[in-house]
Amino acid sequence: MKQSEINNLSAAELQQKLSELKRKYAELKAAHTISPIENPLQIRTIRRAVARVATELTKRELQ
Repeated sequence: MKQSEINNLSAAELQQKLSELKRKYAELKAAHTISPIENPLQIRTIRRAVARVATELTKRELQ
């Protein structure tokens, strides 16, 4: 998810996206622990997307 896409979302949509990404991240981590997943770089990509969305939420709260 690109930063420009994140900037266009509302706060409620960001909250929803954050919970969705966190759930997906947890599922990927669990699947990778049990047996190696086909593309382990997905884990890094989703972890960074979680950080981007969380940072944007925090930035909006501070304004």
